[in-house]
Amino acid sequence: MSHIQLDQDIRSLSDFRANAASYIERVKSKRRPLILTQHGKSSAVLIDVEDYQKMLDKIELLEELSAARKELDNGEGISHDEFINELRSQYSS
Repeated sequence: MSHIQLDQDIRSLSDFRANAASYIERVKSKRRPLILTQHGKSSAVLIDVEDYQKMLDKIELLEELSAARKELDNGEGISHDEFINELRSQYSS
């Protein structure tokens, strides 16, 4: 997903309604989100579905890493070295 260009990527909801198909195509082709305003204030963001999925995947991974870090900080789980040693012992012939 590319960075927002403020002069091109902010549109009113009424403008979006009138030109929805072209704005959706632009979001897909340029891979930049479109910010929609309502009554002069930002209201919604339109992003490409692939970019949205990537963002969800990254958030999920970060949440898992954060949970793992908390477990380790609380003395739960095993260290990286212990994990690698367990894997080696399980899969070595």
